[in-house]
Amino acid sequence: MSAFFPALRDGSARPALRFGAAPATAGTLTYGELARTAASLAARIAGARRVAVWATPTARTAVAVVAALLAGVPVVPLNPRVGERELAHILADSEPALLLAGAEDEPPAALAGLPRLDVETEGGSIVPAPEASVPGDGGIDPESPALIVYTSGTTGPPKGVLLSRRAVAASLDALAGAWAWTADDVLVHALPLFHVHGLVLGVLGPLRRGGEVRHLGAFSVEGVARGLEAGGTMLFGVPTMYHRLADALSGDGALVRALAGARLLVSGSAALPVHDHERIAAATGRTVVERYGMTETLMNTSVRPGGRPRPGTVGTPLPGVDLRLVDEDGSVLGAYDGETVGEVQVRGPNLFSGYLNRPEATAAAFDGDWFRTGDMAVRESDGTVRLVGRKATDLIKSGGHKIGAGEIENALLDHPGVREAAVTGEPDPDLGERIVAWVVPADAARPPGGAELADHVAGLLAPHKRPRTVRYLDALPRNDLGKVLKKALPPAG
Repeated sequence: MSAFFPALRDGSARPALRFGAAPATAGTLTYGELARTAASLAARIAGARRVAVWATPTARTAVAVVAALLAGVPVVPLNPRVGERELAHILADSEPALLLAGAEDEPPAALAGLPRLDVETEGGSIVPAPEASVPGDGGIDPESPALIVYTSGTTGPPKGVLLSRRAVAASLDALAGAWAWTADDVLVHALPLFHVHGLVLGVLGPLRRGGEVRHLGAFSVEGVARGLEAGGTMLFGVPTMYHRLADALSGDGALVRALAGARLLVSGSAALPVHDHERIAAATGRTVVERYGMTETLMNTSVRPGGRPRPGTVGTPLPGVDLRLVDEDGSVLGAYDGETVGEVQVRGPNLFSGYLNRPEATAAAFDGDWFRTGDMAVRESDGTVRLVGRKATDLIKSGGHKIGAGEIENALLDHPGVREAAVTGEPDPDLGERIVAWVVPADAARPPGGAELADHVAGLLAPHKRPRTVRYLDALPRNDLGKVLKKALPPAG
């Protein structure tokens, strides 16, 4: 019996993977085809210490990862757009024995010395092996690594996060309970497959349930509408995607119907601005569910579907996850007042096993058995968690107040003249730190004035949270998942 993917053992004709924007032309694998193909590949890589997967947004990536999990071989997903220096570091640090890639893929020269095994394709479709049977993976140690996912550290090279089979299974099963996720669900998404969001939640999640993955290959508003209207029940996305969907709703009846017909809309990887929540809810009647996780912890909290809309919050802890807020002096904060800011610390079966080859970094990341997330949050009276930013970049100490950048960013985005916003702190001789707003105006020719934006924030939040300086940009620097890269903002001056 496949402990990770029970549905593979049945070998049914139910769709498992469908990749491509147009449902009529997308390449599809049934559970029977996926089982045979993955089993054949698993037999060829069995015993390897680790394998690297060139993680393009294709069915080949999904097949390669499933095969490795069946074989009990840890996977190192590689971003196809990774830079030369970062790729060299990942290869030297993880030392994979093999590279799994598509026959037509052309990885960079840094991978030329690594033995390569092609995941066979024919006419864009995976070729199933007719005689292969699914190996039983129930005897594999649940504490053994399933994935080694490299994080983009704020300082130094990326660290390899060791995610055990236990952690992946526990997190996916907790989400299944919170979201009533079943084999009847068809998940639509267009997320990268080298991150936890797109690969673990977006591919392994549906396959563990016995449902269908419908990956668009690349995000487009039209692709989302077609995927959902063709039977999709769930949509996973990041705020940038939902912002574009919200922008398109007013003139696209098909998109409105598609989103309204979905059972579950989920946003993650960064906070979804309140304004986009409100626009989507007003047009479709559907509330976007936010959840909170990170590479080291997988999923920690989630808003529960069907509950009262709470834009700006990430819900309550998932089953099995303990969560607390801790002050700078290490004391545990018991306040549930929506104002007291502390660092989020979590513990539970969803946690990673450590950083590869970095015992000192692993030890520093924990307070006993509690993982220090580096995220700052407040808790509402009902226990709901509201994130306000990262400790390193988003906690601003101004005039004796601890202020989270996230709530100011949401307030700025509520102004009709603001398209994008980021907030940082800068040294100030009087306040300690002053609040600086970085704004992309909706109309570059007529940006809202700094005093106008300061008054707008003060009216929504509190006077001490108003920005003291406003700087205007054409666009904010962002990573692949749409997170703003605050350290890449221009220097003051």
